[in-house]
Amino acid sequence: MIKKYFLVASLALISAGMAFATQTEEGRFIRTAATPSFETDFTKAAESTVNEVVCIKSFASPRQQNSMFQDPFGMFDFFFGPQGQQPQQRNQRRHKKNDDDYVQSGLGSGVIVSEDGYIVTNNHVVANSEKLEVLLNDNSTYDARIIGTDEATDLALIKIDAKGLSPITFGDSEAVKVGEWVLAVGNPFGFNSTVTAGIVSAKARSLGTNSTSGNIGIESFIQTDAALNPGNSGGALVNLKGELIGINSAIYSNTGSYSGFSFAIPTTIVKKVITDIRQYGTVQRAVLGCTVRELDAKLAKENDITATKTGLVVGNISPRSTAKELGLQDGDVITALNNVAVKNRAELVEQLNKFRPGDKISITYYRDNKKHTSTATLRNTQGNTEITKAGDFSELGCAFMKISKEVREEFGLRSGVQVTGIQKGLFRDAGVKEGFIIEAINGTAVNSSDDVEYIYNSIMKDDDDDKVMFLTGFYPSTGRKYYYAVNLSGN
Repeated sequence: MIKKYFLVASLALISAGMAFATQTEEGRFIRTAATPSFETDFTKAAESTVNEVVCIKSFASPRQQNSMFQDPFGMFDFFFGPQGQQPQQRNQRRHKKNDDDYVQSGLGSGVIVSEDGYIVTNNHVVANSEKLEVLLNDNSTYDARIIGTDEATDLALIKIDAKGLSPITFGDSEAVKVGEWVLAVGNPFGFNSTVTAGIVSAKARSLGTNSTSGNIGIESFIQTDAALNPGNSGGALVNLKGELIGINSAIYSNTGSYSGFSFAIPTTIVKKVITDIRQYGTVQRAVLGCTVRELDAKLAKENDITATKTGLVVGNISPRSTAKELGLQDGDVITALNNVAVKNRAELVEQLNKFRPGDKISITYYRDNKKHTSTATLRNTQGNTEITKAGDFSELGCAFMKISKEVREEFGLRSGVQVTGIQKGLFRDAGVKEGFIIEAINGTAVNSSDDVEYIYNSIMKDDDDDKVMFLTGFYPSTGRKYYYAVNLSGN
């Protein structure tokens, strides 16, 4: 009994972070150094963060809901944006606006980033929604409008008309360490202000979504084992100081529910994307202008690379590119960008996502097993340093009026806006006349001027050179269907 009691006491001393000595049966003493105690009080971070995270409900008409977002990554289940139905059907309700019934089509989370109502969330939370509703932790409810979205990084910036909100404090995601305690805050399955805890399982985790496409998206996730489920999407991943280090975005799951792994977009990328959206209306992207392959043992042996075991092997350098200005050649091995080590493509993309065209960077690389450093100005995909701005909605040259109840009933409409005040602009150039009722643009139903502007901005931010609005609708005087193609590319 005495020995058992001594063991318990010894364990108590270990938990207190103290060193102690034990006596063996042979009478010898062994000094044991105990591990220092670590902070596991999550209450402060949780109490502050729940007021900075909101619940976002999206609404759509039943017809629109049938063509909602599909999971672009297959085996990676994105949390509830409009892409699926709530598992708990009792949470679904109908919302009536402008005499149309809207069904709640999705549920997600968002993080307040300014006192005047700017909120960051995932793009897939708001994609294809016809109405957004934001619920604060104090049960206040606001309608929200979309300021801008970025599909490549799965981020969106929305705004509510509110003042004096409690914005979250941004932390440094690059300073986060594997094994560090983190909290995830969101609204899983509609349970508002839910906090779960875990550790950082890995950094710069690539999900392989862009490895073959060449697109510059988010490939550098923070991996955590904090429990996340449908509804957490767009919520906060914070450290124990309550500082935002990531926006929760995806889970690895075969069931659609938490299976042990979750992924968050690091704040180094989040800050850049939402700043660009607010300042320019679209995200500014810088590229090196070359392909890269991750260095492995086979590639190193084939190319007699012995000076480094990690890095990115350069190939296919484009003319008028940053890589060309840097003096890079096929076979060079990039190991750092601005003195930050880049061991894989995910880390390189994360670093590039911090910069805009026109920013100066330095690249550290090996050529013939000799180390070099070169400096150049980053360029965009067009090979220049110009800032890309979203187009001006006013160039359409008209206004969009809500359709009266009488017109809706007469023609059996569930969606539509009417063109009015048409003057010199792109709509008139395309042949659109006063009074034309637009039912859909590019296959998406429209019900307000905000809907038209959102589609316009989405087209203008797309990398495709052919920017066209395809209008479907009719003139009330004849009832005949008309189709127009409005060229936005200026060609």
